Amino acid sequence: MNPFPPLLIKLAYAGLIPFVGLALMVQLAPTPLNYLSAESLAAYGAIVTSFMGALHWGANLHTLGKLPPGDKWEDRNAWIWGVIPALVAWVALHIYIPVGLVILASTLLIQRNIDQNTYQYYFSSDEARQAFMIIRNRLTYISAACLIWAALVILFVQN
Repeated sequence: MNPFPPLLIKLAYAGLIPFVGLALMVQLAPTPLNYLSAESLAAYGAIVTSFMGALHWGANLHTLGKLPPGDKWEDRNAWIWGVIPALVAWVALHIYIPVGLVILASTLLIQRNIDQNTYQYYFSSDEARQAFMIIRNRLTYISAACLIWAALVILFVQN
C-alpha cells in the first residue's frame, strides 16, 4: 500500500512532462526552437536539481531543535548537501549546453545515491521511505535520461 496521496503521485509524475517534452523538441523542433528548447530544458533541470537539494533544508528545519546534541544527522552535513546541488546547477547553466545537461543529469543521479542513505532521517516509517524511493528512482532515471538524450542530440545529430 502506497502511503502517499494520489495527488502527490500525480504531481510528481507531472514534473516529468517538461523533461520529456523539451527533450523531444530538442530533437524534433526546427531551428531556432530546438535551441530554445535545449536552454529551457537546462533551466528546468537546474530548477529540479536545486529543488532536490532543498528537500534537505526542509527536513533539517523540521528537525531543528528536536534532535539531541551530537546526533548523527547533524554529523552528515545535510545542511551543506542541501546547497551543493543548487551551486552545481547554477554552474551548469553557464557552460556549453550539452555539457551542462550531462552535469545536471549526473548531479540528479549522484543526489539520488546520497539521498537514499540520508532519507532514513526524513521519514517516520521505513514503508514511507521505501515508497518514496520507488517514485524518486523512476523520476530521477527518466529525467536524467532526457537530459542526456538531449545532450547527445545536440552533440551528434544536430549540425
